[in-house]
Amino acid sequence: MDKPVTPRAAGPGPRRRDRHGRGMRGPIAPPQVPLAASRAEAFADLVQDSVERLERRWPQLADIDFLVLEVPRLDGPGQVWSDEAVPLGGTVPARDGRPARVVVYRRPVEIRTKGRDERAALVHEVVVEQVAELLGLTPETVDPRYGED
Repeated sequence: MDKPVTPRAAGPGPRRRDRHGRGMRGPIAPPQVPLAASRAEAFADLVQDSVERLERRWPQLADIDFLVLEVPRLDGPGQVWSDEAVPLGGTVPARDGRPARVVVYRRPVEIRTKGRDERAALVHEVVVEQVAELLGLTPETVDPRYGED
């Protein structure tokens, strides 16, 4: 006489297959592959690469915080954008024991670029301009290759 097979009760432990029998879903690519990096992480890497290039020439940049924000904030409630272009970056001078900051805004930069190389060039340009403003120098002094295509 055949005995019906009863399904195993779902208990603690790893599941081997999903309900459609296809197996557990996993990441599309391993974490060390660039595909697995988010756009925000890839953008932060571009900023870090730019800062490292400049730190070789300007060691004092180690005392400056470099941040990436999605978009620029309005200063107060109820304010609206002016007719000026949306900024790509900004600076916050050092005060009250806090280090100076250079901020790069990810979304405005991404919107103005088409590919990774173009984005890397614009990020470097923004970082150079903001560092120059913070140090009171011209961008050409901060990076002699500034403005070259």
